[in-house]
Amino acid sequence: MRPQPASRPRFLNLFRICYPIGAVASIAHRISGLLLLVSLPVLVNGLEYSLQSESNFLTLRAWFASPWAIPVLAVAAWGLVHHLAAGVRHLLMDAGIGSALPQARSSARAVILLGFLAAVVILLKGLA
Repeated sequence: MRPQPASRPRFLNLFRICYPIGAVASIAHRISGLLLLVSLPVLVNGLEYSLQSESNFLTLRAWFASPWAIPVLAVAAWGLVHHLAAGVRHLLMDAGIGSALPQARSSARAVILLGFLAAVVILLKGLA
């Protein structure tokens, strides 16, 4: 009788796994939450800076109009809209609304689409 080879751990490539749409929405919800947490001090400092004087406000306004700020604003818009929509989705599902699999998949797709559309709108407004 031959001994069985020991089962060894296999390399798990997370980029090759096909995640369900609900998992994608949930992971993106966590990423957008971290993005909002990190951006909060920057936004508060920017608000404080803009309220100090009119010239500071105009400086900050010119920065927001610059071409390299547009992608930053698009990512921020995605983070805000996605986190808000996914949070509402999770609250409704916790209340038992839309927790069946077909509705949960549809709402996950809607959340991802809303975040994407927010980013595209900011990009298009910035490029116009």
